[in-house]
Amino acid sequence: MLPSALHRGPACRRKRARHVTFILLPVSLFSRVAHAEDTAAPLTLPAVVVTASADAGRSSSTRIVDPNLPATVESVTRRQFSNWNAVNAEDALKYTPNLAVRKRFIGDLNSIIAVRGTSNTQSARGLVYADGLLLSNLLGNSYSFPPRWSMVNPDSIERVDVIYGPFSALYPGNSLGATVLISTRMPKRFEAEADVKGFTQHFDLYGVNANFNGSETTATLGDKIGRFSFRLGVNHLENTSQPLQFATLARSSTPARPGDIPVTGAYFYNNQTNAPTAVLGVNGEGVEHTIQDQWTLKTQYDFTPIVQGTFTLGYWHQTYNSRTSTFLADSNGNPVYSGKVDIGGYEYAIPAAALAPSLGVNENWLYGVSVRTHQVQGWNAEATASYYDVTRSEARTANAGGPGNGPGVVTFGDGAGWKTLDLKATWTPASRNAGWRGHGLTFGYHYDNYYAATQTYNTANWQSGAAASLANAFGGKTQTQALYVQDAWRFLPRWKFVYGARYENWNAYGGRQAIGATSLPYPQADLHHVSPKASLSFDVTDDITLRASIGRAYRFPTVSELFQGQINGSSIVNNNPYLTAEDDLSKEFTAEWAHWNGVWRVSLFQDDVKNTIFSQTDTTVIPNVTSFQNIGKVRSRGVEVSYAGEDVGIRGLDLLASLAYTQSKILANAQNPASIGKYFYRIPLWRADLAATYRIDARMALTLAARYSGRQYNTLANVDANPDVFGGTSTYTVADARFTFKPAKHAEIGVGVDNLFDARYFVYHPYPGRTFYVDAKLRM
Repeated sequence: MLPSALHRGPACRRKRARHVTFILLPVSLFSRVAHAEDTAAPLTLPAVVVTASADAGRSSSTRIVDPNLPATVESVTRRQFSNWNAVNAEDALKYTPNLAVRKRFIGDLNSIIAVRGTSNTQSARGLVYADGLLLSNLLGNSYSFPPRWSMVNPDSIERVDVIYGPFSALYPGNSLGATVLISTRMPKRFEAEADVKGFTQHFDLYGVNANFNGSETTATLGDKIGRFSFRLGVNHLENTSQPLQFATLARSSTPARPGDIPVTGAYFYNNQTNAPTAVLGVNGEGVEHTIQDQWTLKTQYDFTPIVQGTFTLGYWHQTYNSRTSTFLADSNGNPVYSGKVDIGGYEYAIPAAALAPSLGVNENWLYGVSVRTHQVQGWNAEATASYYDVTRSEARTANAGGPGNGPGVVTFGDGAGWKTLDLKATWTPASRNAGWRGHGLTFGYHYDNYYAATQTYNTANWQSGAAASLANAFGGKTQTQALYVQDAWRFLPRWKFVYGARYENWNAYGGRQAIGATSLPYPQADLHHVSPKASLSFDVTDDITLRASIGRAYRFPTVSELFQGQINGSSIVNNNPYLTAEDDLSKEFTAEWAHWNGVWRVSLFQDDVKNTIFSQTDTTVIPNVTSFQNIGKVRSRGVEVSYAGEDVGIRGLDLLASLAYTQSKILANAQNPASIGKYFYRIPLWRADLAATYRIDARMALTLAARYSGRQYNTLANVDANPDVFGGTSTYTVADARFTFKPAKHAEIGVGVDNLFDARYFVYHPYPGRTFYVDAKLRM
């Protein structure tokens, strides 16, 4: 079987036919032929690839995404990432071309996709689906609103497909960056599997020198009984992160005064702007200990040979404790957390909350149901509904550092969530041979509703006290309804034209904010846009395909961008209820060549985004105000080169390789003129990935891999001249390795290491140090 990256264009499919037998079935997204595997998103026309993999007979056939998608698609299969150090669902993306996941530690909730001209704080510019159910948290647009990866049992994933850019009318404007489609397995007979992983890292930085450990246990059970099939998966993860944040103060030039407490233990370094800085201890998110429990149940029933229903139920629960510590001690060795201190003869005033710890608990539910038909030709219909419910969200933070149960604040976010509904119909022509001509139609309706309500209260006991007086609160809702149509027209044997349009009507309502007795409602907002799309492809030969795509997309504001913030008197900060939608015009030209047992791809791309929504400081007013604002224009353009192949050079060697250059610059920004002409926030100039797996024999495999990220900036004005420190965003090269051994037919053992050379690199927060993995798996 060729790697999934080869499943991309007509020429690639012809090349693939030399290695595997495949059957192309142009049916609606979740269609089933011989009980084949569900695809991952509700808006694609799948194909089925029949393979002779080791899991054949255990789960359904591998699917690829719609061959009519007018965009670049990169895919990773279970066969590939099973030989990587993969613990969480998002780890399947770690070597995807020109894409990175901001994952600070195993179990990190704030894992955001960064791709092409979208940075790792722009979470609303990416879509993630698992078996057609939307996992994207579009309540906000930052690291605090990542996709709900934790709703996917990692051992149940069959494949992951990444669609680049907003070129398909089937997806909303949030696809501006990328759309990730996760497909999970469904059994064809009884199966059970258990997997235990352990991992540890050693980390030393700024006075911290310790080991941080974790483990994960996963079990799955499934069967197919007549027309009914099910899969149940449970997962338990416990891990302790490296220090994520440090308490710092600018190096003082004020001489110490009588009464200042002399302390030792401070660490000095030059920060990201090369300013001398004192490190006082581990603060903020600190060293986070997380315990996460998750289970999912997916059931499927074939009502008739052409009508199928699916029900999914998911549950996820987390408790976390972010421990802080001070590096400072007085002359008697007692720890010092706050106050005026004497460090080396100079005075430092440490705020009470500088080293404050925190803890919290979260509980989420996911419900999904779909009904679909799956005829090989003619009309098909599909309906999918999902409901994501945050049933408990409680975060507690102390007002001051140090031991004890003193006062603090508690924040409740219960009741947030989203609902979606998708209705779709497709028409598939009768003939699908190489010379067929005709139209493949898709049209449908989409609805989503996002809502949030957060209240923060003062409490006398930050760890367990009851809520007292209201500190602040915010809430609001957004709703989007869309109609779309797309036609894949093969008007000549080697030419195909995919075109369509999407109409979206968006409104925000119910916005409100309060601090204490002060309450302020926000006005409603309404926007509507039409997004046209077009793509023309030409099969130059059986092995070479050229494709040019263009598309407009509108990314609408989220609840938190509009309504979340603070009230100071009558002024509003940190939010903006008058934001308008991001307006993007994307262009891409791609060439794919099936050669050397694999596929080469070269893509040129450009995104011109007007009204980019970003949190920045308006320097044209006094005092300066930091809030979400519309940046006039940001242009991102670049080139990607990738290769994916099997048996490259020698039998058993699988290779994934990519190199990408992206130049993202601010062309207009009225609120911050100093940023004009500068590079946009956290978009590296270069990215490169390499993953080589050598299958020594049927029982053993060795993987060596490397990830590179080039120069990028943590400020819009590009003033961070020293990026490779805490507070900066690093250039880095990281090497990974893994060895997999199957001692018996139903057993597997793996050992691996990430960050092999213990590079110290940062995404403002430190990334993990050298991390060792060991895991054991049993299946039947």
